[in-house]
Amino acid sequence: MDTEQPAAGLIQKAYNKLKASDAIGAAELLEGALKTDFDNEEVKYALKCVHWWLEHTKRLEEFQNPYEKGGFILSRLKQYYVFLDRFDAAYDDCQYAVQRYVFSSALRCFEDLLGDRVNQYDPGLLLLVGRCYKGVGNYIEALKYLEQAIRFKREDSETLAELADVNALLGEERIAKALFREAFFLDPGKIDLRSMESELILRLRDRLAAERGYSGAELSEWIPVWGRLWGLFSVKRELKQVEVGRLKQSIFSLETERRNNPGRDSLTKPRLLNRYFWLVDHYENTGEDTALIEEVLLKIKITDSEIYERYTR
Repeated sequence: MDTEQPAAGLIQKAYNKLKASDAIGAAELLEGALKTDFDNEEVKYALKCVHWWLEHTKRLEEFQNPYEKGGFILSRLKQYYVFLDRFDAAYDDCQYAVQRYVFSSALRCFEDLLGDRVNQYDPGLLLLVGRCYKGVGNYIEALKYLEQAIRFKREDSETLAELADVNALLGEERIAKALFREAFFLDPGKIDLRSMESELILRLRDRLAAERGYSGAELSEWIPVWGRLWGLFSVKRELKQVEVGRLKQSIFSLETERRNNPGRDSLTKPRLLNRYFWLVDHYENTGEDTALIEEVLLKIKITDSEIYERYTR
């Protein structure tokens, strides 16, 4: 290896190796860069990230089934995000290269399964393939597989959020807003915010974390509430009658849970508020008696007076 090259050149070559799924080659180049410039913080950061993946994927060859192998790679991501939280600073070029490495490696495993016609109707596989294509920057292919997946899992918040994210990345903002609103209504807890890439949702996430101090599961639950107040979740649709019945039942269940289990209020309150918003929207869209709307608005006021004030401005 030519260690006489400037560190910047070796770093870029290492990132190119990563994007080509060669983590070992990337590590060798970064070791050379470190010898050239021992104080380079980006080199140290990148080496730690690459070595993390090499260490945590050592078991990969134990898996013979390509689905399990690809799934194992992706399953390391949540642990990796925890690892990244230790650092005060991040290097975007490094993280982009690592992302390409992870998703391209997993994609090669899953692509081997797509030739089987049975697997082409597996929503779990279609979701993973779509997520991988998004991760390597091929949004058109990602959209194709995620749209296929959602045909089989129409009420899956995780799939809807991924589909929303890809639409946002493709510039289809109105579609993305509608899909994000739907996804966060169904189950915010199933949506991995760290896997989202579009500015549309990341700006909302970061603003909530900074201004309101939310984090973790609580942050996910408050996203649809503040997304509605700040105008992100503004694209609405008319509910079917069966959906209205489910919405009212969900509200009743959450109201009961808040009374019986106040320790979970940080999660149940925002979810309940979001459902009140949906019910008000339904009543307004269908021209229901204003007394029904006023009744829900009163519930919002009792639940959270600040949210009520912002909602009724």
